[in-house]
Amino acid sequence: MIQLLQIPSLAETIFRDWKETMIWSCLQGVMGSIYMDEEEHPKSAMALLGDFCFLAGEPSRELAEFRPKGRNKDFLIIVPENEAWAALIEACYGQRAKRTIRYAIQKEKDVFNQEQLERAVQALSPEYTLELINEKLYQQCLIQNWSRDLVANYESYEQYRKLGIGVAALRNGIMVSGASSYSSYQGGIEIEIDTKKEFRRQGLAYVCGAKLILACLERGWYPSWDAQNLWSVALAEKLGYHFDSEYPVYEISGDEAV
Repeated sequence: MIQLLQIPSLAETIFRDWKETMIWSCLQGVMGSIYMDEEEHPKSAMALLGDFCFLAGEPSRELAEFRPKGRNKDFLIIVPENEAWAALIEACYGQRAKRTIRYAIQKEKDVFNQEQLERAVQALSPEYTLELINEKLYQQCLIQNWSRDLVANYESYEQYRKLGIGVAALRNGIMVSGASSYSSYQGGIEIEIDTKKEFRRQGLAYVCGAKLILACLERGWYPSWDAQNLWSVALAEKLGYHFDSEYPVYEISGDEAV
């Protein structure tokens, strides 16, 4: 029987080889949840945060198919620890599981050129302004599809204000791009960057990313980055990060992801 861990750190041995901040968030009890096949002698574990589900330990069909009650998302990204888990996911979901590649970015302290990032911010066109995400912008993010993921994993603005941080680019007072914390862990955040479709390819993601990294460094937080595609890898490298490796994930959409 799948159980929600009340003491998430009990799953540390199962997730010990993962360098993924969303798993750290779950293990630290900051955000997200850990589920296991049993609590006393666990062999398998799931870390669930936002759209992401990480599966580790001995492959378990029950855990691969498990969805907690009350989850109302129709999209899920399942990250298998290895090919044995991948084969099980394919067996469970068949054609509903779309295998794709994501790109891990190295986590390196003291890698950022702050002067370069500051120049990027200063080069922003005067038709735009930058603001830290406050309560008004937080609420604005939630009601727009393109910007929801910037703040949606926080239960409230108070939690976001305490644990997260974000930057918005505004044009005529309206938010058109942003960089924010998708999730938080002790000592850092996982970055999310989104831009309204008609304002893409104007360098706004780069400026917002630069400003967010600078804001994190001021707080002593590490701004972790994981890339969905090669465009995101290129943006990360432009901001000072370095590519690490590719890894497979499965995207599940529709009722089966709930």
